[in-house]
Amino acid sequence: MNSLLIAPSIMAGIGLFFGVIIAVSNKLLKVDEDPRIEGTNERLPGTNCGACGQPGCLVFAEKLVSGLVQPAQCTVSSDEDIEAIAEYLQVDAGEQEKSVARLKCGGGSAQAHQIAEYQGFDGCRAASLVSGGGKGCAWGCLGLGDCELACTFEAIQMNSNGLPQVDVDKCTACPDCTAACPRDLFEVVPLSHKLYVQCNSPLAGEAATMLCSTACDACGRCVADASEGLIEMKNNLPVIDYGSGAVAEPDAVFRCPTLAIVWLEHGQFPEPDEQVPGRHYG
Repeated sequence: MNSLLIAPSIMAGIGLFFGVIIAVSNKLLKVDEDPRIEGTNERLPGTNCGACGQPGCLVFAEKLVSGLVQPAQCTVSSDEDIEAIAEYLQVDAGEQEKSVARLKCGGGSAQAHQIAEYQGFDGCRAASLVSGGGKGCAWGCLGLGDCELACTFEAIQMNSNGLPQVDVDKCTACPDCTAACPRDLFEVVPLSHKLYVQCNSPLAGEAATMLCSTACDACGRCVADASEGLIEMKNNLPVIDYGSGAVAEPDAVFRCPTLAIVWLEHGQFPEPDEQVPGRHYG
């Protein structure tokens, strides 16, 4: 009879021993969370989109309370919400230049040569696995709308030319579209960067334009017409260095023979069939 009670007694004793250790450790090691973190998190949009550069709203709230970031870095919140957070934390709201997603391709169905008709699972990622899709340009947009589906804020719509159109007012600069595009054609850039190259092909001359009429042919006219040091040709594409100190002006687009480089006056691309060489777009 005594032997039957020994095992349960030992287990109970072990459980009690570790229970005491856990209780004492919790008391000694407990870190009190600043209640402002929860209050700040409740004032954030809760989208966890990552546009602020943090993995989620709670982490952003923690950094706000710690003073490591400013409320304005939440590009999803309205101006009123940002001011409310700043007032709640008694900090400066700060300033954040608006950034938007841009597509490095202007070759839609009317410009890019099709070499095959893709039939299969809907989606760019699926099509890219089947001989790269049906588009002749292996570097261009496949036009099947993965980015549109991925955009949490409904800022992207496929236009009549089979290209994604970004609504700059709705775009929050979150990374959803950049992650969704299998050809890495989306990038997030400041809205103030009005000079933009909408081509990703490394080919030059007729090798490029035979595949797409809006492809950069690497003629270098934009480099010659831009401010000195602003644009450099790399891998047959113009690369704009906004950190060079050179002023970006629309002169660089006037002589582009293919519309591969554009000037966005109000931040929005027009439909490709409405584009005119030398015109300020937006």
